[in-house]
Amino acid sequence: MNVLRTPDERFSNLPNFPWAPHYLTIQDDDGTDIRIHYVDEGPRDAEPILLMHGNPTWAYLYRKMIPGLLATGRRVIAVDLVGCGRSDKPAAKEDYTLARHYDWMGKWLTAMDLRHITLFCQDWGGTIGLYLVAENPERFDRVVAANTGLPIGEGESDFMKMWVGMMNAATAFPWPMLDQGMENKLSEAERAAYLAPFPSSDYEWGLISFPLLIAVQPDNPGVPLNKAAWEKLQRFEKPFLTLFGELDPVAKGWEVRAQASIPGAQGQKHQIIPGAGHFIQEDAADALVAAVTAFLSVS
Repeated sequence: MNVLRTPDERFSNLPNFPWAPHYLTIQDDDGTDIRIHYVDEGPRDAEPILLMHGNPTWAYLYRKMIPGLLATGRRVIAVDLVGCGRSDKPAAKEDYTLARHYDWMGKWLTAMDLRHITLFCQDWGGTIGLYLVAENPERFDRVVAANTGLPIGEGESDFMKMWVGMMNAATAFPWPMLDQGMENKLSEAERAAYLAPFPSSDYEWGLISFPLLIAVQPDNPGVPLNKAAWEKLQRFEKPFLTLFGELDPVAKGWEVRAQASIPGAQGQKHQIIPGAGHFIQEDAADALVAAVTAFLSVS
């Protein structure tokens, strides 16, 4: 497997993102080394808050939340999925499968040996993160799911049909979709920061492939993996909170299923956040930090 690595100079002078990069190298089953990037701030012996982003973003998405979460005294870790951010980028579309994403991040989690985790996950960070919770429940103390879900092949919404169809033939990522996913408008410098990991479309195959891996159709190869994970999540009794954006067209409705089916979601202070779109971290960072901070005391 050929792997691309974004030059470090692409990440100089990122607005409102002062944190140093950290790296851990895992190995794909074919023997390829893959370097995964993460932000790691706060006391190393404190219980961690793990932040997982979605497509096409990276840890930069959490720049508005990290300071407030650090104020809780916790260790705050924001990881870049493989193919995103400062993490390595396999160079071919066929390199990316749902099973591989699960395996890559599972190996990272094991190597980091994180425990007593509070997970905050959104979009693909939620799908992958919830799979990690299902497979490693002993590592997680609580979960916050925002604008995400674990699809199990039950069909697609009109939005998802459009999105998958559009990306099936794509050879570059349609970056205007990033702006359409948020109500707050980015500055030119912020938009450039989101694009920094991708010097050319050769680096974008991970972003392009993500929509095709969403297991909404029954014949998607990821359906059995997600069904098995969903069965385990329905036995997850630790605190589970949903914070969904009122204007999100992507994952709308999954929070209802989670609240009804996951034992740890019973009795929690779930929220639909007014005026927030899909990239809820851009639109409602203060509300999210307040909700997570309150949730840290729930056990």
